Amino acid sequence: MNLREILRSAVESIRVNKLRSLLTMLGVIIGVAAVIMMVAISAGTEATIADQIESLGSNLLFVMSSMGPGRPNERMSSVFLTMDDMQAIQDEVAGVTGVATDRSTSATVKAGEVLVTEVSIVGTTSGYAYVRDVPLSSGRFITEQEVDRASKVGVLGSSLAEELFGSTDPVGQSVTAGTAKLTVIGVAAPKGIVGTTDYDAHLYIPLTLVNKKFLPSMMIRMFGDRVTSIYVEVDPEADKDVISLKIQKLLARRHEVELADLPFTVSTQEDVVATQAASTEAFRSLLAWVAGVSLVVGGIGIMNIMLVSVTERTREIGIRQAVGASPMDIRAQFLSEALVMSLVGGVIGVIAGVGGSAIFNLVGAMRTVIVWSSVLLAFSCAALIGIFFGYYPANKAALLDPIQALHYE
Repeated sequence: MNLREILRSAVESIRVNKLRSLLTMLGVIIGVAAVIMMVAISAGTEATIADQIESLGSNLLFVMSSMGPGRPNERMSSVFLTMDDMQAIQDEVAGVTGVATDRSTSATVKAGEVLVTEVSIVGTTSGYAYVRDVPLSSGRFITEQEVDRASKVGVLGSSLAEELFGSTDPVGQSVTAGTAKLTVIGVAAPKGIVGTTDYDAHLYIPLTLVNKKFLPSMMIRMFGDRVTSIYVEVDPEADKDVISLKIQKLLARRHEVELADLPFTVSTQEDVVATQAASTEAFRSLLAWVAGVSLVVGGIGIMNIMLVSVTERTREIGIRQAVGASPMDIRAQFLSEALVMSLVGGVIGVIAGVGGSAIFNLVGAMRTVIVWSSVLLAFSCAALIGIFFGYYPANKAALLDPIQALHYE
């Protein structure tokens, strides 16, 4: 029996029992599709996180306090970042092109008769637009003097400006955020939604104004001029590792602590992306293993059906042996049937997985990214499962005694 004849016989056997074959392949189909979709969802989550971090700006360092505001400590001043620290980084560290910080809250914003609830209000500093890459379509951004004076001014995100003023230019108009009446000094250019953050719906105001108008007096006393993080933009020509070390030494000196005991961390965008990627990689592996269980279940289904098939076709096996078929021919015939079923199931599973991931990306709430290596891996596993779970029934058929097989009823 040549290969072509073996495959033709396998296909014919599957075609005769269409429904049974389809149900047998269902486990493989679901397994392959599940592996592809699970990995695509995990990769999409990882890509979304990376995009969110990259959207913060370019060539950034993140200086973070390792203690949250308000935690009691004998040396409170040594464990919190301050506005003065931010200014010192700007003035004293060569290679730093900009610094910024922010503090977010939310409030209802009103312009005339138009009311928008739960608007994200970002209290920030004058360098924010440059450091965080917030270009303006009209007007200007907040100045350092306005931050110092807690001036009642604001910059609208593009979609928020359109919602409040329609096609009218908002610059020079007034809006009310909470109880604070603000003069609009600028409108940010469209930036879009990254992850779950809609940058076009933000209202940017001076950080000092957030402290004054949007935080309770108790919190103002607690926070003072403390900040939880500082964004530092580095000259593209400078070495970020060198700048990072300089910032750490500066902060250690200012807060009178040893460098090894510095209660702050300085990390790059690449560090943050790598950390997130490591956690999502572990999650992705877990999802792939869980989905892979379906493939094993599909393989068990193939073995079960092939054992039933051997029993049903015992007399046919005896006749083939009587006319000259060798045990190798019988083994190849049944193994090829198992392999064809797993391969066909694998192909359908790939189509379902890739198609499902693409559809989910278009209409679902989560982003998906198809990882083509997972497609190849899932299909290869389907083929291996067909061989592994099909070998035992095929070998059982090959070892049947021809005389007993011919007399089998």
